[in-house]
Amino acid sequence: MTEEEKIKDIIEKLRPFLIGDGGDIEFVKYEDNKVYIKMLGACAGCSLIDYTLKDGVESAIKEEVPSVKEVINIS
Repeated sequence: MTEEEKIKDIIEKLRPFLIGDGGDIEFVKYEDNKVYIKMLGACAGCSLIDYTLKDGVESAIKEEVPSVKEVINIS
């Protein structure tokens, strides 16, 4: 499994939690050890988006794919 496939798999596992809160997440690309995602629905305008992104999504991805430097939300 490639790093990108692992990242997509992790994102798919996180999606039900975000969907449960009225949001969603979409993988955009993996480039230069950075993961680009798009937060959708309620997540896009949520005041806790930085917390969800860094402490939730980024932590989960870095744990499985240590080469990832950062997860960036493209709005």
